[in-house]
Amino acid sequence: MATVQLDAVSKSYGSGPLAVDNVNLSIADGEFMVLLGPSGCGKSTTLRMIAGIESISAGKLSINGRVVNNVPARDRDIAMVFQSYALYPHMTVADNLAFGLRRRAVPKPEIARRVREVADLLGLTPYLARKPSALSGGQRQRVALGRAMVREPQVFLFDEPLSNLDAALRVNTRNELIRQHHRLGSTMIYVTHDQVEAMTMGSRICVMNAGRVVQTGSPLEVYWNPADTFVARFLGAPPMNLLQLPVGTGERLLASNDSATVPLTLWRPATLAPYAGQSLIVGVRAEDVRLGPPPDATPSGWFRGRIDAIEPLGAETLVLVSAGAAEVTARLGRDVPARVGETVTLSFDAAAVHLFDPATTTAITREL
Repeated sequence: MATVQLDAVSKSYGSGPLAVDNVNLSIADGEFMVLLGPSGCGKSTTLRMIAGIESISAGKLSINGRVVNNVPARDRDIAMVFQSYALYPHMTVADNLAFGLRRRAVPKPEIARRVREVADLLGLTPYLARKPSALSGGQRQRVALGRAMVREPQVFLFDEPLSNLDAALRVNTRNELIRQHHRLGSTMIYVTHDQVEAMTMGSRICVMNAGRVVQTGSPLEVYWNPADTFVARFLGAPPMNLLQLPVGTGERLLASNDSATVPLTLWRPATLAPYAGQSLIVGVRAEDVRLGPPPDATPSGWFRGRIDAIEPLGAETLVLVSAGAAEVTARLGRDVPARVGETVTLSFDAAAVHLFDPATTTAITREL
């Protein structure tokens, strides 16, 4: 097990924009850190620099306090699990598991012991004599994980290892990885663009965009307190509803137009004074939105518009309501007493509201 520290790490390819731009990140011993972001955000490049597959253009990378910028990948004591499994098709499962140890001239009795223990742990013992072509996708992924585990590395690196699996296998393998992390207590760094994987697997998540770290924290912390509108929209299915509304003046602060009104009860008037007469971006999660007018008991916002779509998902129903260019999605129960084309009012508690600066898109911190 090990700590991993990235200090102002950057990666450039020629004269273009930086692929990774000044990343500062501390990964604790035994932590499951997920690097999350869209394609091209720099997360895989960051992982490859940790692995030693990519060189570092600037900054410092340390593993267990040892600077490894110029240390070859084979000497970093890490193991990487790839999206494509990268198994040897002509070898049995046992030989695939043992291959890396044989190359390092590990004694045969020690190889046999490690292969046996890892195969038992991952449920691969019945398949040791099979070749990869005779395995399911989930079993192949377990072999790839086992090949990393037999090395007993300081750090495990995962580069979107579940992307090639179907939905059911993805869930099963995801749960298997969670179990193995708890059993091993190892430091794991996991790259994905799938927010469900990030939310369910990570001790912490690091959201990246355009080569930069946007926000780092526990999954629920990042979900409920996004640092900017990018995180608010990227983390969540459906994404956070965002409305640009003008801010009124007076003692009772409101953001409102003809189709929506939102009381701004969690911010001091002095904080919002610079926005008076201008606009703010107002955000609310779909699960905080109700169908029907706001109750009188609590300060609530409302949005009125036409139902454009109803998406029944079994346990819940998504309802998309629009008014002009503005849209709000509500996550409701199984039975929704509404029809497409109907004009309805949606409401939400003022305590569920998030505010973002329209110029910088960063969150305006709640103060009350």
